[in-house]
Amino acid sequence: MSTSAPATLTVETLEHDGTRRLIPLLDARRPLLWQRRDRGLAGVGEVLRLEYSGPTRFADAARDWAAITAAADVTDEVGLPGTGLVAFGTFAFDDSSAERSVLIVPRLIVGTAEGRTWVTRIRLGDAADGSPELQPRAIGPEYRIGFLPGTPGPDGYRAAVAEGVRRIAEGGLDKVVLARQVHGRLPAGADLRRALGDLALSYPECWTFAVDGMLGASPETLVRVVDGRVSTRVLAGSAARGADADADRAAADGLRTSPKNTSEHDFAVRSALAALAPHGEELTTGEGVFALKLPNLWHLATDITGRIGDGSGSLDLLGALHPTAAVAGTPRADALATIHELEGFDRGRFAGPVGWVGAGGEGEWAIALRCAQLGADGAITASAGAGIVAASDPDAELAETRMKLRPIIEAFG
Repeated sequence: MSTSAPATLTVETLEHDGTRRLIPLLDARRPLLWQRRDRGLAGVGEVLRLEYSGPTRFADAARDWAAITAAADVTDEVGLPGTGLVAFGTFAFDDSSAERSVLIVPRLIVGTAEGRTWVTRIRLGDAADGSPELQPRAIGPEYRIGFLPGTPGPDGYRAAVAEGVRRIAEGGLDKVVLARQVHGRLPAGADLRRALGDLALSYPECWTFAVDGMLGASPETLVRVVDGRVSTRVLAGSAARGADADADRAAADGLRTSPKNTSEHDFAVRSALAALAPHGEELTTGEGVFALKLPNLWHLATDITGRIGDGSGSLDLLGALHPTAAVAGTPRADALATIHELEGFDRGRFAGPVGWVGAGGEGEWAIALRCAQLGADGAITASAGAGIVAASDPDAELAETRMKLRPIIEAFG
């Protein structure tokens, strides 16, 4: 169903003592997943689909979601974040993107957190329960695909980085994030749960997600809203992991002391604090900048926490935060104009918000990174970007995009 009008939903969440393995429950071709370690949500089926585009997509989604939740009949015997009425969502990066932004309400949701498991069944009005059977299904056979360079190619990307550095040197632009793509094609009948399982196992500290053909494992929490509290994790600045313990320690130390990377990170933190300031109170950066270890990268990271001061829900805050300096640059308008001119492709949902929203506006949203978008014809496009500042080197930035493409290329190849 595709609509922007309110719908009356009947929702029931009950405790469940069965499986806590979410990925085998998913549809092999249309998975809905949000998972990190032993906490997550798996959706099956689709009872309601909301689609948006343009610069008002976040505000339109927040308005419609408020109307839908106000009209819903919800029974929730569990009362944890992610229980009751929930929609999965993925939003386009750019206001002018041809890719639609969507909120999807599944017919069946299985969730797990804090050692508990629950099942939520959702139907339209008084309709009979049409939710799918809660039953794990065997994962399909293995397959491997190759990826080819897309837009821009390696030489074109180096040239774009060099031009970005030149514009920064001229003044006015402090940072711009430039991305590139690679393309592949899935075999007929490919089971997407196989790639999701690989991502979840290989990157347990990331959010493994799948929404409307957008799937990946993102390390960056854009915003989390629970019980009137807001938090976000800013990642900007990265370095490859070392080949042994000493080299790995040196890589982390070098990242923390790198003027190029600390400058890039500072732009992103200041951008997030400025975006949250009108909506939050008592905003703090915790213990400040730290090095976050992932299987293939070190990232500079800062956690920001605070209290919601104006009643905003997670969808409202998406509109305030997106796009962050970590995925666009700063100043924002100048960075976006440079991206449009130098990248040469529509990012679609890459670097846009992906996650879930609950009936009270609570939710968890990541930035869609380390990800790929699937097309209806089996085409698959993976994207990765790097933050360009005055000290950037085109060869080094190209190498960084290769590291960031690695999770998807390995999961499918």
